[in-house]
Amino acid sequence: MHLVTIGTGPLEIDDVVAVARHGAAVALSAEAEAEIARSRAVIEALAHDTVPHYGVSTGFGALATRHIPTDLRAQLQRSLVRSHAAGSGPEVEREVVRALMLLRLSTLATGRTGVRLETARAYAAVLSAGITPVVHEYGSLGCSGDLAPLSHCALAVMGEGPVRLADGTLTDASTALRDHGIEPVVLAEKEGLALINGTDGMLGMLALAVDDLRHLLRVADVCAAMSVEGLLGSDDVFAADLHALRPQPGQASSAANIRAVMRGSAIRESHRTEECTRVQDAYSLRCAPQVAGAARDTVDHAARVAGWELASAVDNPVVTPDGRVESNGNFHGAPVAYVLDFLAIVAADVASMSERRTDRFLDPARSHGLPAFLADDPGVDSGHMIAQYTQAAIVSELKRLAVPASVDSIPSSAMQEDHVSMGWSGARKLRRSVDGLTRVLAVELLTAARGIELRAPLAPAPATAAVVAALRESVPGVGTDRFLAPEIESAVELVRSGRALAAVEAVTGPLR
Repeated sequence: MHLVTIGTGPLEIDDVVAVARHGAAVALSAEAEAEIARSRAVIEALAHDTVPHYGVSTGFGALATRHIPTDLRAQLQRSLVRSHAAGSGPEVEREVVRALMLLRLSTLATGRTGVRLETARAYAAVLSAGITPVVHEYGSLGCSGDLAPLSHCALAVMGEGPVRLADGTLTDASTALRDHGIEPVVLAEKEGLALINGTDGMLGMLALAVDDLRHLLRVADVCAAMSVEGLLGSDDVFAADLHALRPQPGQASSAANIRAVMRGSAIRESHRTEECTRVQDAYSLRCAPQVAGAARDTVDHAARVAGWELASAVDNPVVTPDGRVESNGNFHGAPVAYVLDFLAIVAADVASMSERRTDRFLDPARSHGLPAFLADDPGVDSGHMIAQYTQAAIVSELKRLAVPASVDSIPSSAMQEDHVSMGWSGARKLRRSVDGLTRVLAVELLTAARGIELRAPLAPAPATAAVVAALRESVPGVGTDRFLAPEIESAVELVRSGRALAAVEAVTGPLR
């Protein structure tokens, strides 16, 4: 099993993906364990101080003015986690829960939170065992951290609440920990607060979305190239020197990808003649690199923000390197929330352009010789008519999901927490946006493949032919109407699994 070692420094997005999505085990480095022990000594020195210290000897939030006597402090930490594990709604996906637990552990490993070493080790053991606490859709306002989601995880490490095993079986945390030889944690001073006061849920979902979108934007270039080819469009507009006139880096990469996918197309060469009277293609073809390229640059910006957050130690209060324990506001999720919303805009716009290209294939007034709706016998058959309806419905939903969550705020905790980021909500809707974009691109791929085949006997580009051949392993070619939903799902899986991109890159080499 792949192992991710957690030190005092930042994780990479690839580390998050490996643990969250691919089940990698985790371990603390010796350096991290030493730093955890050093900062814990600071907290224990304060435990008997007559001066109140937030989260150590006081209540929380609006109740921070109450001094808590020593004999009630274990109950204070327990009560904090139990009361804050107040989520509701459907279960959150396993990969999201693993991501947020990993990122909380990464912060613990910095030594800035003051937890005990056994508590950090318990988080590592739970992740490595594949035990996933049940976390719910609703509960986080994205300020004071993702409190409710992180509390459900802390509750499980305490041996309470429901969890799922690696095979998905639902059980109780006490049984799961016992069966894996993990001792439930009995929280000490400050530990409850340290386990729940971070941006880990929204950050985990951001890291996963960056990984997904980097893949999907290369797929979008493949689909655009297939559509340009199948609609008898021109690849001249993708020339490197033209894009150098507007030196947007993502645009140049997208144009290079489209050129690579279209290279060697007999379909394209068939109309590179003086008889071709078309001067300019429609924007959805000609401007594909401008849109997908801008999306790439936006994802790169989001990745930079994620990188800064992965290098952060978010808790309140924090133990500073020189041994001070200080309150702060670093738990506010605004930096992450803004880019989560930005990426939802990107997903909606790339999908919108994809749907417009699909629609052109289906209209005989714009498809340059293809049958209406790519039907085998138009009128008797409807071809891909309703596949475009499905795309349009998804794109409409994506436009609604592009409305930002981060501009909203509902005050909480008796007006102590009077401005919140709603970053968790932004992350949840972005996950739906990524799924919608995947499906829209899959329909374009399905339709463009059919349009290209209808150009026979003209041969497509070798890269195009490779992705069409990959599709035909599960979806039949041109013919009379068939039950279309399973074919769309096959195309979705081809895109999501990476097999569509792999088929192309086996011909072109790695796309940008």
